[in-house]
Amino acid sequence: MTLAADNAADRVEQLIALTERLTARLEAETRLFEARRPQDVARNSGDTLELANLYRREAAQLRANPSLIAGGPLNRRQKLIAATTAFEAVLARHGRSVKAAKIVTEGVVRAIAEEVASQRMPAAGYGPRAKARPNDASAITLNRRA
Repeated sequence: MTLAADNAADRVEQLIALTERLTARLEAETRLFEARRPQDVARNSGDTLELANLYRREAAQLRANPSLIAGGPLNRRQKLIAATTAFEAVLARHGRSVKAAKIVTEGVVRAIAEEVASQRMPAAGYGPRAKARPNDASAITLNRRA
């Protein structure tokens, strides 16, 4: 999906709408992360991802060819700059909330894994009284990278 602008003024208007829509999405997600409800973010993450990809493509296109909006009305280009500035602020806040949620989630998983490991009966070593660990289907793999 890409923007289908007829001229510079139309492209500016579409970019403003896209930027404001993506900003609103990220604000809503940030509120959910801050309310400790990341599971609710997952419901609409596909739509957010689609908007973010469209924004990324359009921003790259605009960086490569600034003349795409150069002919647009000055007041609307200034509105686009303001919308972009607001987007960047929300994006930074969103990034911090995602990072915090990731840290908390990893901590919970690590705590659960440590508790499961501490509850397991250790093997009794070698020799005539050696005991094998009972079959346990509760293995948890920890990976330090997400």
